[in-house]
Amino acid sequence: MANPPIRSFLQAAKAEEVAPALRVVQMEGLAILKIIKHCKEFSPALVTGQLLGLDVGSVLEVTNCFPFPNREDDEELEAEGANYQLEMMRCLREVNVDNNTVGWYQSTLLGSYQTVELIETFMNYQENIKRCVCIIYDPSKSNQGVLALKALKLSDSFMELYRSNNFRGEKLREKNLTWVGIFEEIPIKFSNSPLISAFMTELEADTPVAQGDLDRLQLSTKPYMERNLEFLMECMDDMSQEQQKFQYHYRNVARQQTQQQAWLQKRRAENMARKAAGEEPLPEEDPSNPIFKPIAEPSRLETFLLTNQISNYCNQINGVAGLSFNRLYLMKALHEN
Repeated sequence: MANPPIRSFLQAAKAEEVAPALRVVQMEGLAILKIIKHCKEFSPALVTGQLLGLDVGSVLEVTNCFPFPNREDDEELEAEGANYQLEMMRCLREVNVDNNTVGWYQSTLLGSYQTVELIETFMNYQENIKRCVCIIYDPSKSNQGVLALKALKLSDSFMELYRSNNFRGEKLREKNLTWVGIFEEIPIKFSNSPLISAFMTELEADTPVAQGDLDRLQLSTKPYMERNLEFLMECMDDMSQEQQKFQYHYRNVARQQTQQQAWLQKRRAENMARKAAGEEPLPEEDPSNPIFKPIAEPSRLETFLLTNQISNYCNQINGVAGLSFNRLYLMKALHEN
């Protein structure tokens, strides 16, 4: 009988490093309820917390979580927050609860989560956790009858560009990266143990219509629409300022090219005179001349994030408007009957 091939430790380590792509985030009902409770209690203030669970193949299991204490930007308070996280994970480990960090969750207001701070937090987590996610919960959108819960991660191509800090147009075209390719949304799958599912079945009311079903028929969407439009206008103003930066950059580039052409024509005329006099011609490029120094192109990261936000607000307005029309037509039919 042939002996199996012997692999070295390095070969085994390399084989283990190749992990399948993340396909699904499986969340326990307990973790979801904790996130919703924490975010709604402090709404409209923004809160964050730690996600705990297991990374199993292409599935990231979120089995538990705990909130972070609210703190201001202070070094001592940040150190206390780090000690709090370590103490919480130690206590969970003592009671035999999953204490492996798989990401974090945070609340948002009307979907305004696509910021540079979120990207920086992702990069900090990526230093220690290769596959981590951020669970975003929007209490204001959930009040409209939709569970606004989504799992996000950064795309690999964007992280590579962010590490090099190169968001010029040429590099973006080379990587084929657009504003849509910054974040990747991972599908969320809800999971409960059979015992909890049986218990929830016993708690179900006998009436076919619950209070939550009636809340979804609320006709007034004015405050939600107004806030969305306000945020959308602010984003449009910021986008206009970003466009002005690029217009100023292109004007400077055009002015520099004009100066280079004028200098080049002058140098060529001078070289013709030198050749006629039997002298050596001067070089047609002078690196020490300021007009030959390339002008740095502004970063397009902020523009990409603003475009994401504008698209998100437009989709929310479109969705709320569509649901409002459906409710109005329903109420019209009821009144006629």
